[in-house]
Amino acid sequence: MFSYLADWIIGGLKDPAINDLMSPLRLFSYISFRSAGAFLTAFVISILSGPWMIRHLIALKFGQNYEDIASQTGARNEAKFGIPSMGGVIIHFALLVSILLWARWNVFVANCFVGLFLLAAVGFIDDYLKIKKKTGHGASGKIKIAVQALVSIILMVSLYQNEETRSVVTSLHIPFLKEAFIQGSIITGAIVVFLTIVGSSNAVNLTDGMDGLAIGCTIIVSFVFLVATYVTGHKIFAEYLNIEHLERAGELTIVCASLIGAGMGFLWFNSHPAQVFMGDTGSLALGGILGLIAIMIQQPFLLFIAGGIFVMEALSVLVQRYYFKYTRKRFGEGKRVFKMAPIHHHFEKIGWRETKVVMRFYILCILFGTLALVTLKIR
Repeated sequence: MFSYLADWIIGGLKDPAINDLMSPLRLFSYISFRSAGAFLTAFVISILSGPWMIRHLIALKFGQNYEDIASQTGARNEAKFGIPSMGGVIIHFALLVSILLWARWNVFVANCFVGLFLLAAVGFIDDYLKIKKKTGHGASGKIKIAVQALVSIILMVSLYQNEETRSVVTSLHIPFLKEAFIQGSIITGAIVVFLTIVGSSNAVNLTDGMDGLAIGCTIIVSFVFLVATYVTGHKIFAEYLNIEHLERAGELTIVCASLIGAGMGFLWFNSHPAQVFMGDTGSLALGGILGLIAIMIQQPFLLFIAGGIFVMEALSVLVQRYYFKYTRKRFGEGKRVFKMAPIHHHFEKIGWRETKVVMRFYILCILFGTLALVTLKIR
């Protein structure tokens, strides 16, 4: 909105003297300036709205009044009991307002809006059912997959029908290779889109099991994509790095900056000991939007590297589940690879404090993010 308003004001000026006086408004045409504004706006909104939203979540009794089936039992669950969930609304409110104020509307930004809304909605329903039933069981996995598939279809259709963006869903950027792009069919593109969005959304959801863990890692990965989206939208940088230039994709830098700001504001309240949890309302949508951004700049493999922590968490659950099934079928008794999955709970079980697990996962996430950025240059 601000950039459109600035264009309107500058375009309507006829007097050269007044035009020079209003020349600072031209800053709104620069993505770097608007990204800084988006970051600060999202951060301030989340910090200011957080206490109000937390109080209302408590008043509505939207707290964790059930034993978290994906967490440890006993003293740890007792300490978390009653803390308000659905805190993802704090992130989403700050994120959406910031994007509306600072971004220019196009197909890339529109897909982020649609994906965020749909995934936040199914996450909210999941959280609400858990609270209402007091069992820790919310919406079924099939419903979540169906909504994630819907987001994938909307993205595919909206990009494929436009000749300018068709290549986004039919080609992939491969890290470390000199011939960086491979061309595929619409079927291949659909599979990659679906797996990226479903995988990212559920992986972030699995990571959300400790105070500050999921949102902190999301912030770090978002910074990687802030850089990636900026160079994708910048013709000179894109050519230098052998990345396909997508001019309008530069607006996704505003989305990433807003996500970082909103996430940092939420982390203020979610850091140990947490005053609020993001719940599936937050985690499903945040993972989904990272997947959307990765697809729209043709960098799903970059997300796989930068989101190494999310990959570890998801793989630990899959390995644990299928190894248990295999050993039960083979030996009559199921065996486990980890003491508990997702893997952050394994480290808790072996005696690490929650804060130590979170901080060490942050360090690993920074290392994964650095490696991801290096792939933009190394062939």
